[in-house]
Amino acid sequence: MSTALTLHSVSKSYSTGGRSFKALDQVDLEIEEGKLVVILGPSGAGKSTLLNLIGGMDIPSEGTIMVNGTDISRYSENELADYRAENIGFIFQFYNILPTLTVLENVNLVADLSKNAVDGTRALEAVGLGEHLDKFPNQLSGGEQQRVSIARAIAKNPALLLCDEPTGALDSATGVTILKLLKEQAMKGKTVIIVTHNSLFADIADVVVRLKNGRIRSVTNVENPKSIDEVEW
Repeated sequence: MSTALTLHSVSKSYSTGGRSFKALDQVDLEIEEGKLVVILGPSGAGKSTLLNLIGGMDIPSEGTIMVNGTDISRYSENELADYRAENIGFIFQFYNILPTLTVLENVNLVADLSKNAVDGTRALEAVGLGEHLDKFPNQLSGGEQQRVSIARAIAKNPALLLCDEPTGALDSATGVTILKLLKEQAMKGKTVIIVTHNSLFADIADVVVRLKNGRIRSVTNVENPKSIDEVEW
């Protein structure tokens, strides 16, 4: 299996109040295609910073980030915008869908950014929302809105699905449904990266990365991850 992502000596510093704060410190990480990767750590560990760098929302202060053999760490703003459009699907804890657009319009709006996009209707059918295409977000439950955000991400047909606490605002039953959808994407060859503070996610991951104080403490390749139904959520 080929390498999807390589980070070498990646650091990210911010300045606030005249002081410099290092959110990430000399991070080295290699991730293969088609893996479900869970990045664990407490608040302030650097999880979201790491996700933003991989997703091209920010650039590192030091180091290189190679995605499918291309160094994105020196990209211009325009190049990063193209990279995000073509390669990244984002799934957030709070769904970030537009209330004035229908479910299908929300998905197609983002799918139009990608040359490799799949049909929005097909993406919504894949997440079980084929009968809700013409509804507006306020007509859906929280779990259904999160599934819209997943359909929007997968409709772009991205190489990487980046998920920031994707079940944090959901009840456990709906969260299980969402995790099954993400696991299916990894089984189809997408690289799925989830950042969370929920240690139970480690049981279902192919790779578990533990972060603390901006540094990677461990990377564990899991030979036989549990099925999602085996975990007591």
